[in-house]
Amino acid sequence: MATGWWSVLKTVPWSDVINAAPQVATGARRLWDTVARKSNTAPGPPMEEAPQEDPFDTLFLRVDKNEANLADLRTQMLQASEIIANLADQNAQLIAKMELARTRLLWLGVATGVSSILALVALALVMART
Repeated sequence: MATGWWSVLKTVPWSDVINAAPQVATGARRLWDTVARKSNTAPGPPMEEAPQEDPFDTLFLRVDKNEANLADLRTQMLQASEIIANLADQNAQLIAKMELARTRLLWLGVATGVSSILALVALALVMART
Protein backbone atom coordinates (compact mmCIF):
# COMPACT_ATOMS: atom_id res chain seq x y z
CA MET A 1 0.00 0.00 0.00
CA ALA A 2 2.74 2.45 0.93
CA THR A 3 4.72 1.63 -2.21
CA GLY A 4 1.75 2.63 -4.34
CA TRP A 5 1.57 6.05 -2.68
CA TRP A 6 5.32 6.41 -2.91
CA SER A 7 5.28 5.76 -6.66
CA VAL A 8 2.46 8.28 -7.08
CA LEU A 9 4.34 10.91 -5.06
CA LYS A 10 7.51 10.29 -7.04
CA THR A 11 5.72 10.95 -10.33
CA VAL A 12 4.37 14.36 -9.23
CA PRO A 13 6.44 17.20 -10.72
CA TRP A 14 6.99 18.91 -7.37
CA SER A 15 9.07 21.72 -8.82
CA ASP A 16 6.13 22.66 -11.09
CA VAL A 17 3.70 22.42 -8.17
CA ILE A 18 5.92 24.61 -6.01
CA ASN A 19 6.38 27.16 -8.79
CA ALA A 20 2.64 27.30 -9.52
CA ALA A 21 1.46 27.61 -5.89
CA PRO A 22 1.76 31.43 -5.68
CA GLN A 23 -0.10 31.82 -8.98
CA VAL A 24 -2.91 29.56 -7.75
CA ALA A 25 -3.19 31.54 -4.53
CA THR A 26 -3.22 34.84 -6.44
CA GLY A 27 -5.86 33.58 -8.86
CA ALA A 28 -8.06 32.35 -6.03
CA ARG A 29 -7.70 35.65 -4.22
CA ARG A 30 -8.68 37.56 -7.40
CA LEU A 31 -11.70 35.28 -7.81
CA TRP A 32 -12.69 35.93 -4.22
CA ASP A 33 -12.35 39.71 -4.68
CA THR A 34 -14.35 39.68 -7.93
CA VAL A 35 -17.18 37.62 -6.50
CA ALA A 36 -17.25 39.70 -3.31
CA ARG A 37 -17.58 42.92 -5.33
CA LYS A 38 -20.35 41.55 -7.53
CA SER A 39 -22.32 40.13 -4.59
CA ASN A 40 -22.85 43.60 -3.11
CA THR A 41 -25.43 44.31 -5.84
CA ALA A 42 -27.68 41.38 -4.88
CA PRO A 43 -31.42 42.17 -4.68
CA GLY A 44 -33.59 41.77 -1.60
CA PRO A 45 -35.72 38.80 -0.47
CA PRO A 46 -38.35 37.27 -2.76
CA MET A 47 -41.96 38.40 -2.73
CA GLU A 48 -44.81 36.06 -1.87
CA GLU A 49 -46.49 34.54 -4.88
CA ALA A 50 -50.20 35.29 -5.10
CA PRO A 51 -52.61 34.40 -7.88
CA GLN A 52 -52.88 37.39 -10.16
CA GLU A 53 -55.20 37.97 -13.03
CA ASP A 54 -53.01 40.65 -14.61
CA PRO A 55 -50.24 39.10 -16.77
CA PHE A 56 -47.90 42.01 -16.03
CA ASP A 57 -48.22 41.43 -12.30
CA THR A 58 -47.44 37.76 -12.90
CA LEU A 59 -44.38 38.71 -14.93
CA PHE A 60 -43.20 41.13 -12.27
CA LEU A 61 -43.68 38.47 -9.64
CA ARG A 62 -41.70 35.97 -11.70
CA VAL A 63 -38.91 38.52 -12.24
CA ASP A 64 -38.76 39.20 -8.49
CA LYS A 65 -38.65 35.48 -7.80
CA ASN A 66 -35.88 34.99 -10.36
CA GLU A 67 -33.90 37.87 -8.84
CA ALA A 68 -34.21 36.25 -5.42
CA ASN A 69 -32.99 32.95 -6.85
CA LEU A 70 -30.12 34.81 -8.47
CA ALA A 71 -29.26 36.41 -5.13
CA ASP A 72 -29.19 32.97 -3.51
CA LEU A 73 -26.91 31.69 -6.25
CA ARG A 74 -24.60 34.68 -5.82
CA THR A 75 -24.43 33.98 -2.10
CA GLN A 76 -23.55 30.36 -2.78
CA MET A 77 -20.92 31.44 -5.32
CA LEU A 78 -19.47 33.86 -2.79
CA GLN A 79 -19.22 31.11 -0.20
CA ALA A 80 -17.68 28.71 -2.71
CA SER A 81 -15.11 31.25 -3.86
CA GLU A 82 -14.22 31.97 -0.22
CA ILE A 83 -13.62 28.27 0.31
CA ILE A 84 -11.51 28.11 -2.85
CA ALA A 85 -9.43 31.08 -1.70
CA ASN A 86 -8.89 29.49 1.71
CA LEU A 87 -7.90 26.19 0.12
CA ALA A 88 -5.49 27.96 -2.22
CA ASP A 89 -3.86 29.74 0.72
CA GLN A 90 -3.58 26.48 2.62
CA ASN A 91 -2.15 24.82 -0.48
CA ALA A 92 0.50 27.53 -0.77
CA GLN A 93 1.42 27.07 2.90
CA LEU A 94 1.56 23.30 2.47
CA ILE A 95 3.82 23.62 -0.56
CA ALA A 96 6.15 25.95 1.34
CA LYS A 97 6.34 23.50 4.25
CA MET A 98 6.93 20.58 1.89
CA GLU A 99 9.76 22.47 0.19
CA LEU A 100 11.32 23.17 3.59
CA ALA A 101 10.97 19.50 4.56
CA ARG A 102 12.51 18.45 1.23
CA THR A 103 15.46 20.77 1.78
CA ARG A 104 15.97 19.48 5.32
CA LEU A 105 15.78 15.90 4.09
CA LEU A 106 18.39 16.67 1.45
CA TRP A 107 20.74 18.12 4.06
CA LEU A 108 20.08 15.16 6.34
CA GLY A 109 20.97 12.81 3.49
CA VAL A 110 24.19 14.68 2.81
CA ALA A 111 25.10 14.67 6.51
CA THR A 112 24.33 10.95 6.73
CA GLY A 113 26.49 10.23 3.69
CA VAL A 114 29.41 12.25 5.03
CA SER A 115 29.18 10.66 8.48
CA SER A 116 28.97 7.19 6.89
CA ILE A 117 32.10 7.85 4.88
CA LEU A 118 33.89 9.15 7.98
CA ALA A 119 32.76 6.07 9.94
CA LEU A 120 34.06 3.75 7.23
CA VAL A 121 37.39 5.61 7.10
CA ALA A 122 37.67 5.41 10.89
CA LEU A 123 36.85 1.70 10.82
CA ALA A 124 39.46 1.14 8.11
CA LEU A 125 42.08 3.03 10.14
CA VAL A 126 41.28 1.02 13.27
CA MET A 127 41.49 -2.24 11.35
CA ALA A 128 44.75 -1.18 9.70
CA ARG A 129 46.40 -0.57 13.10
CA THR A 130 45.43 -3.94 14.49
